[in-house]
Amino acid sequence: MSRWLALLPLAALVLLALMFGLFSLNRDPQVQPQAMVGQPMPALTLPRLNDGAMRPLAQAAGGRPVLVNFFASWCPPCEVEHPVLVDLAAQGVPIIGVAYKDAPPQTQAFLTRLGDPFTEHLVDRDGRGGVEFGVTGVPETYLIGADGVILAKHSGPLTAEDAAALWARRG
Repeated sequence: MSRWLALLPLAALVLLALMFGLFSLNRDPQVQPQAMVGQPMPALTLPRLNDGAMRPLAQAAGGRPVLVNFFASWCPPCEVEHPVLVDLAAQGVPIIGVAYKDAPPQTQAFLTRLGDPFTEHLVDRDGRGGVEFGVTGVPETYLIGADGVILAKHSGPLTAEDAAALWARRG
């Protein structure tokens, strides 16, 4: 009888492993949470990169359609997508850059080195703003409508095709 009791924790562990294994087999890793799409953008106020002055995100958007791009200097995919953002900015697309969990000197060096596509530069040093937006990792880009509603979200580095499709959804 005591031998069976000794095997009980092992049996429980095997059962848990089976449950987690079956769950992961039925899970699509490509599904990106879109919980904020269709919702008003969070009422964030973040410091500006250049002077640290607090800036409401809604004020930075200025009542026009904009892209909000969460990026970081330590993020290799952000560097990959950066030329696409520079091209969008050259086409007149307003982009608000939010430096996510990044130190301002590193962010400034990143923008100096790769070019600056952003009409506004905000800093989300502790990541709380990203949490309110539902950021799952950088880079992530959100299309905000003129009314302040999140129209679309793109996770991962933007390609030129992704960017054109995202911006076309502004209405």
